[in-house]
Amino acid sequence: MAGYFTFYERTKIETLLEQKEKPEKIAEILNRSITAVYREIKRGTVEQLDTHLRPYMKYLADVGQRKQDEAGHNKGAKIKLENDKTTLETIKNLVIGEKYAPYAISVTLRRTQAHTPVCTGTIYSYIHKGIIPNVTDSDLTYKVIKKKKSDKEHKRIRYQKSGAKSIEDRPKEIKDRTSYGDWEMDTVYSGKDKSKVCLLVLTERMTREERIHKIKDRTAASVLKKINEIEREMGTENFRSTYRTITADNGSEFALHVDIENSCMEDMQRTELYFCHPFASCERGSNENANKLIRKYIKKGEDIGQYTDRQIKEIENTINNYPRRLFGGMSTNEYKRMCGIE
Repeated sequence: MAGYFTFYERTKIETLLEQKEKPEKIAEILNRSITAVYREIKRGTVEQLDTHLRPYMKYLADVGQRKQDEAGHNKGAKIKLENDKTTLETIKNLVIGEKYAPYAISVTLRRTQAHTPVCTGTIYSYIHKGIIPNVTDSDLTYKVIKKKKSDKEHKRIRYQKSGAKSIEDRPKEIKDRTSYGDWEMDTVYSGKDKSKVCLLVLTERMTREERIHKIKDRTAASVLKKINEIEREMGTENFRSTYRTITADNGSEFALHVDIENSCMEDMQRTELYFCHPFASCERGSNENANKLIRKYIKKGEDIGQYTDRQIKEIENTINNYPRRLFGGMSTNEYKRMCGIE
C-alpha cells in the first residue's frame, strides 16, 4: 500500500498506541511498511502535559495530518473540498447553528461516511481563508471587551459565611477527578437592566456533565428552592449519591449553605457544600468553562427570561453531547456510558 497516510489511518495509529501496541504490529494492521509507520509516529508526536503539569510525549492524529497538509501546501487546501458541497455546508451549519469549535467539527465529520474527514488545523485554515461559505474567524472566537473599572461600578457581594466549609477542608481525592458525584456550582445572569431571571449551573468534575436550571432571580432563597425541587424530583438517596459534594464561590446567592446541605425531605444531610477562596474562580474551573459554553447559545447581555425551560434543556443536551478533546472526541454522555455511569 503506497501514498500518504489518511486521517482515518492516523486516528487508528493514535488509538493503537494508546492501547500500547508496538509500531511493528501497527504496520501489520494497516498493511504499511514499518519505516513508514515509524516516520509517521515521529511526525505526529508532540509534548503534552498531564493533570499534574508533567510533560510527556504523545502521538496525535491531528498533528500528523496538519503537518502533512502544511508540507503539501502547493496542492492548495481549497482543492480538497471545493467540489464537496455537502461537507462544506455541514461545517458551516456546525459553526453557525451548533456553535461547534473546529475540533468538535473534525470529530463529527469522521463519524460518518457521508463527509470527507478534515482535521482540526485544516478547518481553522479553511475558515481563515474564507473557503467555508458565510463563516469567518469571528464566528469561532470569544469577544472579550476590556473596560476600566469604576469605583461606582456595582460589585457582587462576597463574604465569609459563618460555619461554611472552605475548599481547603474538601477531601483531597476530589482534586483528582477519579470518581463521579463531585460538582461545581455557579449562576449565570441576564444583562444589566434586563430581567432578574438567571441560571443555576452545576458542573460535574469528572465527566464535565452540565445541569442547567432557570430560576427567577439571583437570591439565596431562589437557589435553595431549586435545590429542594431537584431533591424532591430525584429522591433523597438518589440526590445524595449523585451530588456527594458541591463547590461554590462566595456569592450571596449561596448564603443559605446550611439549608443547601440538609435535606428538605428527611432529617439528614444531603450533600457537602464547600466554598472557594474569595475571587478565586480558578478553583472551580470546570464550572467557569461550562459557563463559556452556555454563552455560545445565550449571549452575554441577553435576557435569560426570554428563554423557555425547554430551550434551556436543549442547550444542556447540546453541551452534554458536544465532542470534547479531553475525552478523545467523546461527548460527556458518551464518556459517562463508557464509565458505566447512569
